[in-house]
Amino acid sequence: MNEMAAGYFVDWDGNARSTLDPGGGYLCEADPVARYVAIVTKSGAVMHEATFFKNLADIEKSGLKASLVPGTHPWGRPDEGF
Repeated sequence: MNEMAAGYFVDWDGNARSTLDPGGGYLCEADPVARYVAIVTKSGAVMHEATFFKNLADIEKSGLKASLVPGTHPWGRPDEGF
């Protein structure tokens, strides 16, 4: 997998995020050919898996409605343990 593949994915709250700035202290391991993104902790634990999209238009074409959020946007809610 290519850790630096630029693209987008949809997080578990339905937000679009950049693979280069996923936020939450997470890193992305992206495979654009397989259209796969693993969102991992710094120690390598997989926290979320998602579909890799080359651009935001591709997310829209897939039928998903997702707003792009910056890496500073929190993952989850406090009542979910985040």
